[in-house]
Amino acid sequence: MINTETTKHPVVFEDDHLLIINKPHGVLSHPNPNHKTSSAAFEGNYDFDDRRFDTPRGPVWLIHRLDQDTSGVLLGVKNKKSAQICRETFEQRKVEKDYLALVSRKPMPPQGKWKDSLKERRTGSSVRAMISRSGPPNAFLAYRLKEFFPKLNLTLLEIKLVTGKTHQIRVQSACHGHFVAGDRVYGNFGLNKELRQAIGLNRLFLHAWRLVIRHPVTSQILEAEAPLPDELEKCLLAASFKK
Repeated sequence: MINTETTKHPVVFEDDHLLIINKPHGVLSHPNPNHKTSSAAFEGNYDFDDRRFDTPRGPVWLIHRLDQDTSGVLLGVKNKKSAQICRETFEQRKVEKDYLALVSRKPMPPQGKWKDSLKERRTGSSVRAMISRSGPPNAFLAYRLKEFFPKLNLTLLEIKLVTGKTHQIRVQSACHGHFVAGDRVYGNFGLNKELRQAIGLNRLFLHAWRLVIRHPVTSQILEAEAPLPDELEKCLLAASFKK
């Protein structure tokens, strides 16, 4: 069984091949190469070429990433063969990645799809993403409205992420006029200040609540879910009282 020598964070699912955790807000998926930090998803040194943590209990390969400010389901794998299979599954888009995001609302259909051309700009160790007016679409997601808070003009979206570009949900949401609440990079800073005072929101409201993937060994469909963190649930409750 796993212990704190491998990860300090809540374990969603574990067997001999997979280790799926609920990554908290503020924790890096892997260490920043230019800054030492102990706040990473798994313990031990990280090999950037192999995308592998060497934990005291054995290696854990990181299959995908979540932004530091995004919480939720994160997949690690305990052997190289299974890691290769899982990475191919992600590359072939045979995995479901579902998120919850609280966004500022302007008129929008109750469900829809966004297709955009997303470009990255790197400055040292930092990365910024932006929507380009040229080039074919490479960022795809589908959304549906889950709950509306009219007093604050906010909508809780359930988002199915098809691709996995850097900061994709945050950038596409902003581009389409629906800033993710609490986003300090791409968001609406006036809105963030208002929501800190109105509902106590002090973080990015973006949570990866479900991951559906075929098990690399048993071939069974595995659904891993992470409940919305308490601090975000409290914000929704506060928002509901303002209806």
